[in-house]
Amino acid sequence: MDALALLLHDHREVEQLFRQFEKLTERAHKSKQKIVMKVIRELAIHSAIEEMLFYPAVRTAALKANVRTLEEAAETVLESLEEHHVVKWTLSELEKMDPEDERFDAKFKVLMESVRHHVEEEQDALFPKARRLLGEDVLEELGERMEKAKKLAPTRPHPRAPDQPPGNLVAGTVAAVMDRAKDMVRDSVDRLSRRGGQDRDAGA
Repeated sequence: MDALALLLHDHREVEQLFRQFEKLTERAHKSKQKIVMKVIRELAIHSAIEEMLFYPAVRTAALKANVRTLEEAAETVLESLEEHHVVKWTLSELEKMDPEDERFDAKFKVLMESVRHHVEEEQDALFPKARRLLGEDVLEELGERMEKAKKLAPTRPHPRAPDQPPGNLVAGTVAAVMDRAKDMVRDSVDRLSRRGGQDRDAGA
């Protein structure tokens, strides 16, 4: 899978989660929270690999092209980074919110609008430029690197962390270790809670 195919696949996965959320009733708080936590994880990983590998590759390739191409690519990448920044802040707020909070649904709907706008701009403006600038061979190699990076990327939003190399490479590595440790603790607590419920049911 080349880099663009991988990113498009991520976009489709997140859109599928958005549609699942939109189908839920107003009081389906637990189901909504599960979907939101999945979205947070997916978008945190996706934005990390774009910032660490994809955007720098596009800008580096643009340096070798003409001045106009460089300016266009740089402008598009910088806009994407700013959109990521806004999304990360919203994700970090959602992560701490109770799903029964009256602003939970509204905040997630704003997030969906922001992400959908970002995805549309990337797919219409940035991806065609990237295909021309990088070429098939580089995109294939980049896709492999991005696939591997997904396994080591942060799983939570870090809006205060650097979003460009080399700062994001260092911060991202530290954040990923911390995030995955928190994920393990949360998963263990969830498993124990489920087991406790099953034991109570069996006792009854």
